Amino acid sequence: MDTSLIAALEGNIATVGYGLAAIGPGIGIGIIVGKTAEAMARQPELRGQLQTTMFIGIAFTEILTLLAIVTGFIF
Repeated sequence: MDTSLIAALEGNIATVGYGLAAIGPGIGIGIIVGKTAEAMARQPELRGQLQTTMFIGIAFTEILTLLAIVTGFIF
């Protein structure tokens, strides 16, 4: 088999893999936001603290997605 075809095939498979890896952080962000909304409904007086913690959690989770996308472009 032609080596250029194999290299192209491996790159396409890697791109699909990194795209699928972005599903995990998407689910994580959904869980974080859902649990924060639930906590705000139970204790509205902690809304500010909960939102700050939620945004920090979303930022860390989103970093995973960005790393997967950038890694797909690098390799």
